[in-house]
Amino acid sequence: MSRLDLDQFAVVGHDRGGHVAFRMAMDYPSRVTRLVIIDAVPIIEALERCDARVAERRFDWFFFAQPEMPERVISADPVAWYRPDPHQMGAENYAELVEAINDPETVRAMLEDYRAAFSVDRDADRADRLAGRTIGCPTLAVVGSGSDIEALFGDQLAIWKAWADDVRVISIDSGPYIAEANPTALVEALTDFLAPD
Repeated sequence: MSRLDLDQFAVVGHDRGGHVAFRMAMDYPSRVTRLVIIDAVPIIEALERCDARVAERRFDWFFFAQPEMPERVISADPVAWYRPDPHQMGAENYAELVEAINDPETVRAMLEDYRAAFSVDRDADRADRLAGRTIGCPTLAVVGSGSDIEALFGDQLAIWKAWADDVRVISIDSGPYIAEANPTALVEALTDFLAPD
């Protein structure tokens, strides 16, 4: 953002991008003016709430965090592993994804993100919690009504109140992929929240 000469900005992130947006708001509080987290909770909150339900539904988190083995398994047949749907994605998007998942360096980069969650991300969240740091800018947590995030991790407002001084949570009629499933409702929510006061 500095290279773009933007001293202050709003940040919106979905799922893993939500973790990046969260970290940006924690680490650069004077720069992030508004924060939107879509279908995610802080890494440490997710890891501390892990139980059999989480392990069953999100087993890939734990598999992806292992060294080397995931690359070998995924690279044996990336399309079978990720199961992209060309009809749902459209031909151009499907072709782009298939090209990406057949690149071993791209697969490694995707896996390293999960590995970071179990190390540096968790450690950063823990340090922030111990220091009592919170997000000072207005924060919006968006959840899909059909997503399993509340069932797995608990009440979103309660979770986010521990991390943000000014937070609200909204639910949109959708699964976890809100931008794809209900873009109109998401755009309306973002426009409303991000509009200047």
